[in-house]
Amino acid sequence: MEPYRIKVVEPIPVTTRAQRERALRRVHYNLFGLRADEVTIDLLTDSGTGALSAAQWAAGMAGDESYAGARSFYRFQDAVRELTSYPCVLPVHQGRAAERILFSALLAPGRITLSNTHFDTTRANVELAGCQAVDLPCPQAGDLDSDEPFKGDIDLHRLDEALRGPDASRIALVVMTLTNNGVAGQPVSMDNLTRAAALCRKHSVPLFLDAARFAENAWLVTQRETAFRGQSPRQVAEQAFRLADGCLMSAKKDGIVHIGGFLGLRDRALAERCELLLIATEGFPTYGGLAGRDLDMVAQGLTEVTDPSYLRSRADAAHHLARLTRDAGVGIVEPPGLHALYLNAGRLLPHIAAHRFPGHALACQLYLEGGIRSVELGSLYLGREDENGAPVTTAPYELVRLALPRRTYGLSHLNHVGEVLAATVKAKERIPGYRVIEQPPLLRHFRCKLEPVPS
Repeated sequence: MEPYRIKVVEPIPVTTRAQRERALRRVHYNLFGLRADEVTIDLLTDSGTGALSAAQWAAGMAGDESYAGARSFYRFQDAVRELTSYPCVLPVHQGRAAERILFSALLAPGRITLSNTHFDTTRANVELAGCQAVDLPCPQAGDLDSDEPFKGDIDLHRLDEALRGPDASRIALVVMTLTNNGVAGQPVSMDNLTRAAALCRKHSVPLFLDAARFAENAWLVTQRETAFRGQSPRQVAEQAFRLADGCLMSAKKDGIVHIGGFLGLRDRALAERCELLLIATEGFPTYGGLAGRDLDMVAQGLTEVTDPSYLRSRADAAHHLARLTRDAGVGIVEPPGLHALYLNAGRLLPHIAAHRFPGHALACQLYLEGGIRSVELGSLYLGREDENGAPVTTAPYELVRLALPRRTYGLSHLNHVGEVLAATVKAKERIPGYRVIEQPPLLRHFRCKLEPVPS
């Protein structure tokens, strides 16, 4: 059972299929454009969508809204330092602000960043700095069906080659994403992280953690990595942070808050450069674009998120939905992580070509069938077409992510998702593909317009 009881409730919108059809047409078949009151179960993201605890609300009431030197900042700073060991802590309004500030201070045009996999905003901020983002996922990540426990690992052989290769002088930093959201939320082992850190030290390249889901990664380490089975998630997380030179953190995930994040740094000279950018673009260093109450809520959330009872409940919910999904006849990326399930849309809808976006087609159908909002992670997200709509590049896999907001939905909600998946499978041959009719030059999946293409 969930290790909490419900104190406040919010009505869930229930719509008809006709209403959902009209809504999809209005937003040009882009689920990001839907109003929240048109969505019954919102699994679009786990970012900033969780439920705050009573202790977090209480901490927020004690928030100090002073512009400079607020008590809330020092409580926040102490909580982050205790967890991460980084002496320099800069608050920001969310993770992508930390990315922008760090990359503006650390990167110069023509440099390279390496990662187990860059998340979409991370890659965008690297490219906006005139640099190249290179992904080095481990070979095991390519087998969606295997039970390999740490498919989020970086390929150590390719990392070593890159750090010793002809472009080594251009490599500015290595980013390890925990868990690896670009590889279906799969965890990174402590052994892999330790070895990657040693390679970075050997070649004097800074290592940063994208630590948005650090606690979930730590939980999976305690469950899957033999050497750490006797340790608590908190102990594992602290060790992970100590292996790196700093971190980028969106607290909207494993801070369990609606807004907030931070940049943690060991290098004080780099921290001073980042602080100047923070002041110019986010706010004074003791608030960083956040209210005092937000800082206090983050500090409390960072304490609650490593509670084994909470993490066990989160894992149980993911495994329950995984069983329902398999029973409905939909393949997922195995083994399931904690923050999301990834549906294998390409396998379910083989009649839809990659450049007609089977993942997006499945996501639209889940909304039409039962008001479930999800997101495609396939060729709409990663691919590109020419001016005639013919494929130039396609994604290696066509996936749909069902993200699980923290402490928000119970098992009956997940049962509804399972029923909708089963109904969708029964009519899968009639699901159409889609074509892009208008798109921005960057991060097109957020704002593009589409139309259905009958199979």
